[in-house]
Amino acid sequence: MSEKQQRTVGVLVMSYGTPENLEGIEAYYTHIRRGHPPTAEQLEDLRSRYEAIVGGVFPLRENTDKQVQALEERLNEKYPDIRFACYQGLKHAAPFIEDGVEKMVQDGVKEAVGIVLAPHYSVMSVGGYIKRAKEKAEELGLPISFVQSYHLHPALIEALTVRVEEALEKFGEGAKERVQVVFTAHSLPEKILEMKDPYPEQLLATSKAIAERVGLARWQFGWQSAGQTGVPWLGPDILDVMKTIQEEGETKEVLVCPVGFVSDHLEVLYDLDIEAQKTARELGLHLERTRSLNTDPLYMEALSDSVYGKLEGK
Repeated sequence: MSEKQQRTVGVLVMSYGTPENLEGIEAYYTHIRRGHPPTAEQLEDLRSRYEAIVGGVFPLRENTDKQVQALEERLNEKYPDIRFACYQGLKHAAPFIEDGVEKMVQDGVKEAVGIVLAPHYSVMSVGGYIKRAKEKAEELGLPISFVQSYHLHPALIEALTVRVEEALEKFGEGAKERVQVVFTAHSLPEKILEMKDPYPEQLLATSKAIAERVGLARWQFGWQSAGQTGVPWLGPDILDVMKTIQEEGETKEVLVCPVGFVSDHLEVLYDLDIEAQKTARELGLHLERTRSLNTDPLYMEALSDSVYGKLEGK
């Protein structure tokens, strides 16, 4: 066996994390709140959201597990001269980011690449994941490089384009001209604008690329899932966007494409499928959303290509 064939690369696949079951919600929420336990009211609100989605909390963790497994399979299939081993690192649940790095070192990994299951870079999101992984890797002496973003990868744009075109069919003939398409992502505190953070621009670039590929006549960007803190968050929120659409009266048909989310998580299954749908019904709007990427082969292509490109210094 040649030296190149023996090369092993660890891939740290990072994501936000979700509790494994309903019993784990309090510990999870406490971690998000930097060690401050939620009030009984806050805890009940989050628990009720998990209980409201089909299957409760369980499919959310399973979605990420499947994505990590699918990425490992795709990498090893596509680049057989290298043995890729994927490890999970979660921001707010076990295995934490630091646990993933530690496991790689324990398994004898000498070379690693980190990637986040989020295509768009912000210092407050992807940047935070990378910082934690980098600090742990340096502490343990593991060389690791990071994919910062992949928001315009052709396979990602193709996967999202297919989903928009497919969802538009639910509105019937002439949908591209009539339907208001709203691309969304997780809101962040407004202060990122002062920091010249690339997050809003990258999201707009992704949305524009999809809109041009599909040939949309009406599209815009909106935010969702803002945190309940004392500081202003990026807007307009998707619920406010729908109210504006209803007030302007030019269309009653809305398609949401959550480009900032890569799988069926709470922000999609609750914030859009339950909360936004409820608002749409109240406003007399016909609301649909695009399917999540989950383990779509095109998304796995974008991830695997990005990992290999970083490995080869591209």
